[in-house]
Amino acid sequence: MYSYRGTTTLVTGASRGLGTAYAIELARRGSDLVLVARSAPEIDALAARIRAAHDVAVTTRAADLTDPDQVAALLRDLDPASEPVDLLVNNAGMGPAGPFLDRPLEPQQTAVDLNVTALMALTHGFGTPMAARGRGGIINVASTAAFQPMPYQAAYAATKAFVLSFTEAVTEELRGTGVRVMAAHPGGTATAFFAGTTHTVDQRLLDSADDVARRTLDDFARGRSASYPGRQLNRVGSWLPRFLPRTVTSRITGKLNRTLGLDAVRAVPAA
Repeated sequence: MYSYRGTTTLVTGASRGLGTAYAIELARRGSDLVLVARSAPEIDALAARIRAAHDVAVTTRAADLTDPDQVAALLRDLDPASEPVDLLVNNAGMGPAGPFLDRPLEPQQTAVDLNVTALMALTHGFGTPMAARGRGGIINVASTAAFQPMPYQAAYAATKAFVLSFTEAVTEELRGTGVRVMAAHPGGTATAFFAGTTHTVDQRLLDSADDVARRTLDDFARGRSASYPGRQLNRVGSWLPRFLPRTVTSRITGKLNRTLGLDAVRAVPAA
């Protein structure tokens, strides 16, 4: 069993949702933290809350991970070779929704920059010194969306399919090195995932962020290479696309997302 006590964990996207839940649960388990998010006031406030409740060290770094220059600056600032991070939690992500051609291209490209490019850069930047030391861990937060194409969430599901494939490959490359890599596949979670859009979700269909964070960290501690930290139905749903033709899977998920109203979702104009 992996022990978090006395380790240092870096969490991206820590200012809200699952990132905040991961940070709080890690602190409860005794890990020092490096919190990364775009909003300095939000992560500073979270850091203060955690320090008041837990005997751990917490540092913060404000960075927009959709900007490759800021990702590079973060790696230089933290210098993974001289200030080791024991565990990297690549949690930051975004999920544009709606018909692909009806939405602006920019948020789709931004999702690729964050969900794919930044995750890959941080995995390389922190994973390289981990491999040199012969110890460390990386948790890449993917999604149950990774297992099938999803009309009306086309770019989001595609980025998570990348995270799944990339993580599985790197896991095998690092087998026996002392560095463990795990993909986490939460399903619908009670976060602000659709904030800024017209879409709403029945909260009864969602898992709590706190529960997802706890189950993810439990699975990593047990040495698993994949985690399904939600209700059992999510894991069962990830099996079905493996046995169905891809076109059938696309039609089923497209029908489901139309039922949920994602074919009509629109961005809410900024005030």
